[in-house]
Amino acid sequence: MGRVTERRRVVRIRNGGQGVRPDTLVAEEPLEIRLNGRPLAITMRTPGDDFALAVGFLVSEGVLACASDLQAVTYCEGATADGSNTYNVVNVQLAPGVPVPDITLERNVYTTSSCGLCGKASLDAVRTASRFPGIATDPVRVPAEVLTGLPDRLRAAQKVFDRTGGLHAAGLFTAEGELLDLREDVGRHNAVDKIVGRALQAGRLPLTGTVLLVSGRASFELAQKAVMAGIPVLAAVSAPSSLAVDLAVESGMTLVGFLRGPDMNIYAGEERITL
Repeated sequence: MGRVTERRRVVRIRNGGQGVRPDTLVAEEPLEIRLNGRPLAITMRTPGDDFALAVGFLVSEGVLACASDLQAVTYCEGATADGSNTYNVVNVQLAPGVPVPDITLERNVYTTSSCGLCGKASLDAVRTASRFPGIATDPVRVPAEVLTGLPDRLRAAQKVFDRTGGLHAAGLFTAEGELLDLREDVGRHNAVDKIVGRALQAGRLPLTGTVLLVSGRASFELAQKAVMAGIPVLAAVSAPSSLAVDLAVESGMTLVGFLRGPDMNIYAGEERITL
């Protein structure tokens, strides 16, 4: 598909002079997610890993928990008037016997690249019960010096960011600092969904003993996605929200913010970070 980046004309002004040149931008296109053929959600994303994104989204919604819940993921043809395949509509078919949720729940099914799911009917509607409640008892310990080195490892592995400067990233690491997976997207929530979706497809959920690092801030939604995937440690290079901290405390997850250089703030689960 090759739509991760696009070229655009730009007038560049430097040191009082100007010139015209092409610039590489990160692509952003809508992706409609259908469940058993019925529209469920639309997200603005960077094309690529679309199947993993859709699957990861359904993990965070409590629909999927293991690879056997999934029958197939396909692009939908006929999404346009002329019947062509835009590769912007994905259908997730559940395995026989897997309960189909009520997709008429009161929530806004449009998600943006900046904020993820918005307009949930209530906080309780977001706090979907995780299939993996063992986060609080996950015995993983992460040395502080390993944790402080993860942002540089994440940045070094961001290939598209080097060309565009316009992508968020999510990286999944072991407690020893080994990079297990990295995904980039215009939306940090999409990057996390891609990681979780790939883990489900590979039969690796729950993601016990792992650290999820996200560029930018740690919102409630990102904390929820980590909890739903059984990830015990969530770290961000910027600030968490108050609801993200509340969820981390309630679920027993470790939440780290402002992870920059040798410094960090631990908002919950400090016993997992060893000095």
